[in-house]
Amino acid sequence: MKRLLLSVLMLTVLVSCNKDDETAHNQDINYSKLPQEFPFSKLATVNGVDVINGGFGSGAAAHPTRKGEFYVITDRGPNTDYLNGKKFLAPNFSPTIMHFKINAEGNIEVIKYIKLKNPSGQPITGLPNPVGMGSTGETAYDASGNVLGTDNYGLDSESIVAAADGTFWVSDEYGPHIVHYSAEGVEIERISPIGVNTGTRKLPAVLAKRRANRGMEGLCITPDGTTLVGAMQSMMHVPSKALAKNTTLTRIVTFDIATGKTRQFLYKQDGGASDSVCDITAISNNEFLVIERDGNFGSQGGIKKVYRINLSGATDVNGPDIAAVDGMKINNKALEECSWDEITNAGIKTVSKTLAVDLVARLGYEHDKFEGIVYLGNNKLAVFNDDDFGVVDDGNGNPKAKILPKTGKVDKGTMYVVDIQ
Repeated sequence: MKRLLLSVLMLTVLVSCNKDDETAHNQDINYSKLPQEFPFSKLATVNGVDVINGGFGSGAAAHPTRKGEFYVITDRGPNTDYLNGKKFLAPNFSPTIMHFKINAEGNIEVIKYIKLKNPSGQPITGLPNPVGMGSTGETAYDASGNVLGTDNYGLDSESIVAAADGTFWVSDEYGPHIVHYSAEGVEIERISPIGVNTGTRKLPAVLAKRRANRGMEGLCITPDGTTLVGAMQSMMHVPSKALAKNTTLTRIVTFDIATGKTRQFLYKQDGGASDSVCDITAISNNEFLVIERDGNFGSQGGIKKVYRINLSGATDVNGPDIAAVDGMKINNKALEECSWDEITNAGIKTVSKTLAVDLVARLGYEHDKFEGIVYLGNNKLAVFNDDDFGVVDDGNGNPKAKILPKTGKVDKGTMYVVDIQ
């Protein structure tokens, strides 16, 4: 009898705990204290300028099962323009994922940091890939201008997907690559365009003609968990820099995780070749939100918009041969060579798009690099910026503090939540 009572008591406690857990999981998250900056320490001091241990916000994703938890990712690390490449201010920096939550008080609370690693479990760097493995032609230098090497597994990470099995998918601006990482950040698979020697499963060869520093800027997963959807940042140099003319044409690519099958769709930007399509987040299996932005600060006329797009009805422009280096053609011209009239007359339909929110108009958004979004449901959107580790180029290849012109403060990664249409 005592054993029976004990069993009933334990079952009651277990059920009660499960209900409490479920209630906690499903309760509304307190976003009232946002916008809020991420906590930061100092990464380095270069030429008397502090480089913050930031950069989180190049891409973002929600935890697949725990409401109020998120992942944000850095890019390749703090850098400045120099000669034919970049000065890497912290050459050993490893692109890093930050896992955080909005706690009961409504504050950002870091859970852990996950450094990205090669298949052997060694931390990678953000240094460029060598020729044949995703090279963009950029040369890496240290802060003093000395030439650095390359990294076979280096990544200029720009977007992140948190999968239901606890693993991550990350897209970048080198290859461009889509890399599958374990929960601990160890590389499982690297998927690159045909002709880039990294693995057996491939993206369309034409994607290798991305411009340097303008690769696969956005990546998300469909709610059914079957398909990755990646957004190229801007017009690619197809068939060449000299011949690519359609400055508002960019591409969205889908990758079936089980089969490796790809599709491509055309996206028409509002701005030109200097503007960017950044992160992408899923609303449904066919409907998504995408960022369009320019490089100006919000208070200086910057464009920071989110569009609601739909792939249904858009034409798959993958073509019959994904190994074709210039992709599908119209009258023997690459798509980037064609005007929108030529593309329309060929029966090709772009993805549909409508404005979801203008962040400058709605929030007075100040940051320049609006690069991360997560759809929260109920027409609410989480918004993140890339703070460039608190530094920018001084015009001579050296760092200076990245100052927000409206507030006079150093730019830091910040999370917002905004209602969308």
